[in-house]
Amino acid sequence: MTALAQEQPYYTYADYLEWDEGERTEIIDGEAFMLATPDRAHQEICGELYDQIKQFLKGKPCKPYFAPVSVRLHPAADNSDNTVLEPDIIVVCDPSKLDKKGCNGAPDLVIEILSPSTARHDKVIKFNKYQEAGVREYWIVDPDTQSVQACVLEKGRYILSSYDDTGTAPITALPGCEIDLKTVFAG
Repeated sequence: MTALAQEQPYYTYADYLEWDEGERTEIIDGEAFMLATPDRAHQEICGELYDQIKQFLKGKPCKPYFAPVSVRLHPAADNSDNTVLEPDIIVVCDPSKLDKKGCNGAPDLVIEILSPSTARHDKVIKFNKYQEAGVREYWIVDPDTQSVQACVLEKGRYILSSYDDTGTAPITALPGCEIDLKTVFAG
């Protein structure tokens, strides 16, 4: 994740809408960051997670989406909001939060798959942003350790549970959904 040279001191969603759609970029507190292309292992893990979630949600009102999809945690009517994130996977259960660009408000589930260039942002900065915005569940997936840190929102704070590649992990925000981590990390 590389901070972009600032041509102006502060970026908003209005600026984001003007940028080249081919470039994956996030804005965090007005600072723009270009996202690197994920590696093959990252993509395989993302694809398997998405497939399992999509299968579970068939016929249900919640919808899964994978990157690139914009998430505006605190959307402003005039597009002046200063944080736009592009998680690897989101699930949105309230269709009124969706527009053609992505999600306006907190998704029910956010999954970030760690990469060397994004690990700090995912574990610290985005963790705090998602918690503050009320994202019901946030998964941090680590391809190196083949583990998942599931963060479930309770009384405004994340409660953490850890899972490894030897079993399954429940998605609390999607009651009844169990992810087979052996399959996720099989690649």
